[in-house]
Amino acid sequence: MVHVSPERFDELVDAAIDRIPQEFFDQLDQVVIQVRPFNPDEPTLLGLYEGVPLTERTADHWGPPDIISLYSDMLCRISPDEEELVEQIRVTLLHEVGHFFGLDEDDLDRLGYA
Repeated sequence: MVHVSPERFDELVDAAIDRIPQEFFDQLDQVVIQVRPFNPDEPTLLGLYEGVPLTERTADHWGPPDIISLYSDMLCRISPDEEELVEQIRVTLLHEVGHFFGLDEDDLDRLGYA
């Protein structure tokens, strides 16, 4: 288990966001990416996408922004050091971004983001 300050965790998340390819990042303009300590309903989750995937939207889609939550407590708990934490944040973020683009768990598993 690695311990980092909330500020350091946010820096690592920002670095992971910066690594999202521009063509995908440009489509995330209405997605809120937030850090929370844990998910109260499912405390073992690393991340969660909440919203309507692009593949399920209609032409007249509107509503609140989609949200990607990254859960710092669990990500730190499963990471033995900061290097592994960086990787876990990256994989978890891309996993949840994949859900935004309509990928399911099998798709994400095949791509290595499960």
